[in-house]
Amino acid sequence: MKKLLCSSWMLIFLSACVTINVYFPAAAAEKAADRIIEDVWGGGQDKKAPADKGAHYQPQSDGVLQQVVGFFIPNAVAATPNLDISSPAIARIRGAMRQRHGQLAPQYAAGGIGLTENGELAVRDLKSIALRSRSQVARLVADENRDRSALYREIARANGHPEWEAEIRATFARRWVAKARSGWWYQSGGRWRQK
Repeated sequence: MKKLLCSSWMLIFLSACVTINVYFPAAAAEKAADRIIEDVWGGGQDKKAPADKGAHYQPQSDGVLQQVVGFFIPNAVAATPNLDISSPAIARIRGAMRQRHGQLAPQYAAGGIGLTENGELAVRDLKSIALRSRSQVARLVADENRDRSALYREIARANGHPEWEAEIRATFARRWVAKARSGWWYQSGGRWRQK
């Protein structure tokens, strides 16, 4: 009877499925957002930055039962996620955003445009934009928003998790504001505020 019971337990352990949940890597997303923002806005030297190495989680096997089970079923090792921001599509988007920033920077400073809560730009004060420049600024804002949306989508796709797009967008929205220069405008709680 003991042999049958032990055999049954061994079969249960051997047939057990290991499920690894992949959670959104918030810290890695913030780091990636900061690198991209600094590159786009001119505050960083991120031309060929090496990929960050993730730390690995190795569970401890203190008990005899854990050691026995570990012998038959190897421990699942989950790497700390690291977001890949080096795809050719991401590089192309970053380049376009970097070029456009030179034209947008005076509008940030004048208060004509501001950062929205969803990680995009909006025309904040039309009166702050010269009449002859309004259509150009509207086009620049539309182009920037299209590229920002493409950037968030591409980062999620490049990392094999398209479902992360909304979380990447939310992370970038916070980091754009955190990295904004003094005097620039941003939305918070549906209201415009000046940094």
